[in-house]
Amino acid sequence: MTCVPPRAIAVPPQPPAAGRERAAKVDERRFWAAYAISALGSGVGAGALPLVAILMLDASDWQVSLLAVLAGVAGVALVVPLGPWIEFHRKRPVMISADLIRFAALASIPITAWVGVLSYGQLCAAAVVQTAATIAANAASQPYLKTLVPASSRAWVNSRLETTTWTTGALGPPVGGLLVSATSPITSIGIDAISYLLAACGWRRIRQSEPPPSPRAGQRRWLADTVAGWQYIFAHPSLRQLFANAMLFGGCIIASTPLIAVYLLRELHFSAMQYGIALGVPCAAGVAGSLLAPTIIRRAGLGRTLLYAGAARCVWMAPILLAEPTTTGLLLIIASDSALLLCAGIFNPAFATYRMNVTADTHLSRVVGAWAMSSKLVQPTCIAAAGLLAAVAGIRTAIGVLAVVLLACAVLLPWTALRPADGRRRAHGDPGEAPARRPETPRPQGDE
Repeated sequence: MTCVPPRAIAVPPQPPAAGRERAAKVDERRFWAAYAISALGSGVGAGALPLVAILMLDASDWQVSLLAVLAGVAGVALVVPLGPWIEFHRKRPVMISADLIRFAALASIPITAWVGVLSYGQLCAAAVVQTAATIAANAASQPYLKTLVPASSRAWVNSRLETTTWTTGALGPPVGGLLVSATSPITSIGIDAISYLLAACGWRRIRQSEPPPSPRAGQRRWLADTVAGWQYIFAHPSLRQLFANAMLFGGCIIASTPLIAVYLLRELHFSAMQYGIALGVPCAAGVAGSLLAPTIIRRAGLGRTLLYAGAARCVWMAPILLAEPTTTGLLLIIASDSALLLCAGIFNPAFATYRMNVTADTHLSRVVGAWAMSSKLVQPTCIAAAGLLAAVAGIRTAIGVLAVVLLACAVLLPWTALRPADGRRRAHGDPGEAPARRPETPRPQGDE
């Protein structure tokens, strides 16, 4: 009898759906890795441009302030006309180009410093280009992420990015400070530049094919296309209220930062080390909030999380004024700031997911860009106003006014539109509200 060797067991081919799902997970990790590299570089390079102006170019106080103002105003002016172009083109090439532009702008500073021709004008130009490219990259990255991640995973992915932001924001500046102390601010800028180059390479490694951009509807009108992001926000009841809340909240927080530094160091006479502890320890609460966000969103619903975390983050500035120049006072400041950042860490991923869900694909780039550009203009205005108030009425009064304004921010949240009683039903991708009405030039028209 002839022995027939057993046949090799054939392995059935993997179902295409499973392969696609695995490839999508790999691309999500690549997106996160590129984002993390860029965020860490930005953390290390935070504040390095003003230090170059002060330590290497002997710039005056007025010139240092002008550097910040120019970066915001001129950067916004550069990117405003690009909004429609970004909207109707593929987003990943925009992200790669923006990172390469930021790499070139920042890398030019160490190069010119090395050959001895670095100037204040070049520093301003680099700051303007970096700001404009950052706004453009943000305007492209959110729509691209929306195509990359299914609706059921958006809250989790946004929470992971938020965790990365808080972590790199806590680790990066101390590392940058050590580099500045050991070498010069040029080193921090060089690392920041390299991080943008590595991030651009990371975006290129994503394999999932980007779908074609939404077609332009109707006749092309440059002015109408340019302001369409703001039109969309103001035509959408919840986005309009969230926009007002975000501008006021962000302006107050940014304006309070230099005032609280003066308050802690001069009014309460804490040491520089104590101030650093008060500044750094609460970042851990931001990380914790971002880690808790997916679970809270899943259990409470996206609407409830957005409203209650958004309101809770508005109440924690006032307790700082009760602090005394003692260890107990320092602990009170740390606890208050930690509570604020914990709530912010929960709110931010919920907000990013909600805005992504309710904004139509035809307008998401311009909505995100309009949001970022408005922040760049509002925040310096708030800093100037708070500084003037502090000069006239004192540091405590200025912080107290900002605390009251922050409390008012909670009222601006879309309590009626999101119907918090229904929040549990609207977990994850169900925001409880249809996308905004698409604005037609010159006024809004019907639902998409």
